[in-house]
Amino acid sequence: MSGEPAASNRPLGLSSSLGIVISSMVGAGVFTTSGFALGDLGHPVLVLLAWGIAGVIALCGAIGYGELARRFRESGGEYLFLSRTIHPAVGFLAGMVSLLAGFTGAIAFAATALESYSGLSGTNAWFPSGSVAIAAVLVATMLHLYHVQVGARVQNGVVLVKFGLLLVFLAMSAWTYPARWPGLQEQWPEASESFSLSKFCLSLVWISLSYCGFNASVYIAGEVRQPERNVPRAMLLGTMLVGVFYLLLNTVFVRAPLAGDIAGQEQVALIAARIVGGYWLAEMIRWTVLISLFTSVSVMIMTGPRVYAKMADDGFLPGCFRFERITPRAAILLQAGLAIVVILISSLEQLLSYLGFTLSLSAALTVASLFWIRAREGSRWTIRLAALVYVVATLLIAILAASRTPVQSAAALCTLLSGLVIYWLIRPRGAR
Repeated sequence: MSGEPAASNRPLGLSSSLGIVISSMVGAGVFTTSGFALGDLGHPVLVLLAWGIAGVIALCGAIGYGELARRFRESGGEYLFLSRTIHPAVGFLAGMVSLLAGFTGAIAFAATALESYSGLSGTNAWFPSGSVAIAAVLVATMLHLYHVQVGARVQNGVVLVKFGLLLVFLAMSAWTYPARWPGLQEQWPEASESFSLSKFCLSLVWISLSYCGFNASVYIAGEVRQPERNVPRAMLLGTMLVGVFYLLLNTVFVRAPLAGDIAGQEQVALIAARIVGGYWLAEMIRWTVLISLFTSVSVMIMTGPRVYAKMADDGFLPGCFRFERITPRAAILLQAGLAIVVILISSLEQLLSYLGFTLSLSAALTVASLFWIRAREGSRWTIRLAALVYVVATLLIAILAASRTPVQSAAALCTLLSGLVIYWLIRPRGAR
């Protein structure tokens, strides 16, 4: 029997679900990616176009996940959807992806990026390499270990602070427009003259990673009141809100500075903030990035273990990983331990390449499962069209990512194949 809260005692509402989606989406990517994209594409309009297209793809994914969430109102995400629609083996495979990459790898990536932005890593004996990242994981673990509602409230508060800082940045940028935007005076060729389809698609690969997390509320659906309504709404509202913020922020990032100052640079947000508002605004942005990365770590420590608890309910993991009263404590501790191990053995670049390919395949297969359901039951054409757009676009992005990082992509395929082998070894009797 599942240990999830009863329908009458679910602690999370729409605001908490929305906060989880936003926290999962807004990380380091939006503050760093556009400098590299501008270096590749050669025109700010093309950069903003790529951010807009990636947002539409994510919105199509949110529609697809929302349709699945209306049908399956328990926690578990891709594991639950694929187990119930296609086959338990496929669901187990998605669960293994969540365990090894979707959450463990992503937590390690966000925590390692947080350490990099903090400026404390390896500076002295008090802060050896990895210590700040591990501390962030441990703090987030304690936050969510004992009470889901307390953790969610803290999470919501931090999200409000983060968005408040971003609004201050946008307001300051608007106040100084165009007086302190030297990039507006720069002469650019026509966007069509510098357009390259291959470079544009490769930029989409990295930009799309900044939209990962739009589906975060499906992992805690079993703890959300009226999940058939609130979970899809949280994904749609969160994706649209973050998409608008992304476009506004990146307009400042690529138009305020001169191209030579930001093209190919990682710290594009800090450079733009320093031009618009000086040292204090750049420091504010740095703290905003740190807060964003911590909320990413925190929300994944919260949501990931819900998948493992569901797998334990179905007999694919030991029963100790089920819910204990109101939280899956053993699963949370497992998640934290695995993330710390990955922090100690991997680099940011390795994690980014591995995550991009693995998560793209899992998400595309999940949304494609709608076609299994709808082939039998009929469907609205709008949902089918959104699902088709998301699946095709995501697979193309995954193939492009694999072509650039064959070693990490091969490791991702090994993860998938090993998941199938493990399933056939440990599957419960009667699994169909």
